[in-house]
Amino acid sequence: MTDRPDLAAMIVPLGRALMAAEQPVLAAHGLTMWAYVVLLRLDETTTRGQGVLAQEIGADKTRIIAVLDDLQERGLIERRPDPADRRARLLALTPEGKRLRDATQKAIQAQEDRLLSHLPTPDRRAFLNALITLSALPRDEITGG
Repeated sequence: MTDRPDLAAMIVPLGRALMAAEQPVLAAHGLTMWAYVVLLRLDETTTRGQGVLAQEIGADKTRIIAVLDDLQERGLIERRPDPADRRARLLALTPEGKRLRDATQKAIQAQEDRLLSHLPTPDRRAFLNALITLSALPRDEITGG
C-alpha cells in the first residue's frame, strides 16, 4: 500500500468541483463549457479547421458545429472557407470573442486563486508548474501506449 491515492482519484473529484464552481461564472458570461473551451483554444492570429479544433479539444466534430454556430452568430468567432481547401472552414477569434474570453478567464482564475491561497506560495508555484508540465504531455505518454 502506498502513502498516497492514485492521481486520478485525487484529480477527478477536484476537477469536477472546479468545473461545478465555473458553471455560474460561465453562465454569467453567457457561455457553456464547450464554448469557453473553444474560445480558449483559439487566439487572435491562429485559425484551425473545425475538425482539427474538435480533435484538439476532445469534442465530437458533429456536436461542436452547434457551438461554433452560436459563437459565430454572437460575433465571437469568424468562420470562413480555407483557400487551400474550400470544403474546410478556418476559425478565428474576433475582438469581441477575445474580450469575452479574457473577462471569463479572469473571473475563473480569481476563484482559482482563492483555492490556491490554501497553499504556501512556493507550493502553489510548484503545483502550477507541475500541472503545466503534465498537461503538455502527449496523450500516449500518459496512457503508456
